[in-house]
Amino acid sequence: MAKVLVTGGTGYIGSHTVVELQKKGHEVVIVDNLSNSNIDVLNGIEKITGVYPLFENIDCVDYVGMDRMFEKHRDIDAIIHFAASKAVGESVEKPLMYYRNNLVSLINLLQLMPVHGVKSFVFSSSCTVYGQPDVLPVTEKTPIKPAMSPYGNTKQISEEIIYDTIHANPSYNGIILRYFNPIGAHPSAHIGELPIGTPNNLLPYITQTAMGLRSELKVFGDDYDTPDGSCIRDYINVVDLAKAHVVALKRLLNIKSKQQVEVYNIGTGKGLSVFEIIHTFEKVNNVKVPHTIVGRREGDIEQIWADASRANEILKWKAAESVEDTLKSAWKWEKALKKQRQQKEKEENEASSN
Repeated sequence: MAKVLVTGGTGYIGSHTVVELQKKGHEVVIVDNLSNSNIDVLNGIEKITGVYPLFENIDCVDYVGMDRMFEKHRDIDAIIHFAASKAVGESVEKPLMYYRNNLVSLINLLQLMPVHGVKSFVFSSSCTVYGQPDVLPVTEKTPIKPAMSPYGNTKQISEEIIYDTIHANPSYNGIILRYFNPIGAHPSAHIGELPIGTPNNLLPYITQTAMGLRSELKVFGDDYDTPDGSCIRDYINVVDLAKAHVVALKRLLNIKSKQQVEVYNIGTGKGLSVFEIIHTFEKVNNVKVPHTIVGRREGDIEQIWADASRANEILKWKAAESVEDTLKSAWKWEKALKKQRQQKEKEENEASSN
């Protein structure tokens, strides 16, 4: 079993990956600055796995802090790098924040790897690197087009940095996972997607609207060249996605030849529209999601979905969960959050009355 550094490990995808790593017996060290996550996620991980992961509150942009972390947690075998700013719309508004956070954090890790003897690296990339493809579904050989947002551009640049760095270091290897749109929550409802502030992703906005926390869901455009006019994406269950990182890690640790980078699409191979997700969510959970149509959002791609056959064949990984069960898990998570809020309010009221 390996000792694995997971950056951004209290975040949405990171926390689910930590669970799957621990279930396989790996020792995990989480680094996260909690800028878009909550420390209570660690309790959720422990409830699922029985193991409270090692945690360091550090910003990956802080080179000195990360160097000290490696000194403290010796013998790290591999890195799975999630920590990054990740909202397309926000990146259009705050491009410099995205370039700083996403690129400097990556460069710091790659610089520190040889210092501390780490030779395996899994990178969290995105289908946004393809831009708006001419042919669907996209394979790993689909041409990389100019990015449609600063976020997408940081992923393109990051991949180039990884290729160049590993090419220059013959004992290293890496896997880049280009994933599509993760949704859902752990079936236990102990962890799930918990955005701070206004959600930038579709599903938490749907669940919060259905719960009454938000008055309505805004659908960004119904005039795209798609069957129902809304954008189409490849929506993948977050636990399925997390498991892809575990098999990628296994391949890296067992691979015989070094100095190489492999790329895999991680998706279901099926595209669903925004309206299809809304209507399916309403049907399987027997709730209504008030929504209204607004103008298109800058940086959004019209439609994209994956050809994930390479990951199916080489990694022996395949998306297993249905979209219906995935949407049920998201609603179960939102209801669990409501109970947590009610319990917290109760405890605060009792404390104030004493």
